[in-house]
Amino acid sequence: MGAPLGMIVGAGDMPQRAAAAAAAAGRTPHVVVLEGFGNPADYAAYPCVTCRLGAAGRMLEWLRAAGVRELVLAGRVSRPSFLSLRPDAGAARLLPRIGMRAFGGDDSLLQAVLRVLREEGFEPLPAQSVLADLLVETPSQLSSLAPDDAARRDIARGIAVVRALGAVDVGQGCVVQQGLVLAVEAIEGTDAMIARAGTQRREGPGGVLVKILKPGQDRRVDLPTIGPVTVAAAVEAGLRGIAIEARGTIVVDRPATVAAVEAAGLFLIAIDPYDPAWLAAS
Repeated sequence: MGAPLGMIVGAGDMPQRAAAAAAAAGRTPHVVVLEGFGNPADYAAYPCVTCRLGAAGRMLEWLRAAGVRELVLAGRVSRPSFLSLRPDAGAARLLPRIGMRAFGGDDSLLQAVLRVLREEGFEPLPAQSVLADLLVETPSQLSSLAPDDAARRDIARGIAVVRALGAVDVGQGCVVQQGLVLAVEAIEGTDAMIARAGTQRREGPGGVLVKILKPGQDRRVDLPTIGPVTVAAAVEAGLRGIAIEARGTIVVDRPATVAAVEAAGLFLIAIDPYDPAWLAAS
């Protein structure tokens, strides 16, 4: 058996897939389920403990006792208010080392958390190092339907908008329809943003969801993510396609995601947002 793998998990099925992949590779996952987000029953086959977000001291103590060194953070977690954390003694010791980044954007906070984890003797790993095929490695069209020129202009507009948002550490996505920005992603998450965009839909060809990395974002945690649930939300909102960043956006259960896109008549394209061709399309 290989070395144990620590996992701190939130909602969604991607963490479950990563745990299963680690086990299949001969590494025993030791799973910390974040209370209110993940479901402990999904990890019953592995050593598992449930902790609230503020119990960082208990989490790290449990992982350290299991001999964990490498650690994966995976799954959806809604960021709580600072006052609701109720830090345990261990977390209270760590918080001063995170400092004012706890009040900044998600990427600033996560980079500080990763640094503290390394200082505590853990090595954070990206989920894609455990679970293959999470990322689309090259720019490519993943659906039979391709974006037309108008959709490509919306994608280019979306790239510019998300880059501007990302520069101030706000979000990783937006919805653009006919050059109009219907919604941008903030703390509510992708699905809620898409639903909001649906309430702003204009007549004519539907909007496009664009999901790309923030400029300079750490690729080990909180990558933009889509999956079958995202596709269902896009259909409900009347969108006509999705553009994601190649090598930068996780596609959960790619076969099911592509099948949902095809069944809905949407397009799905992986792009290089720094390709000059997208500047020309705007």
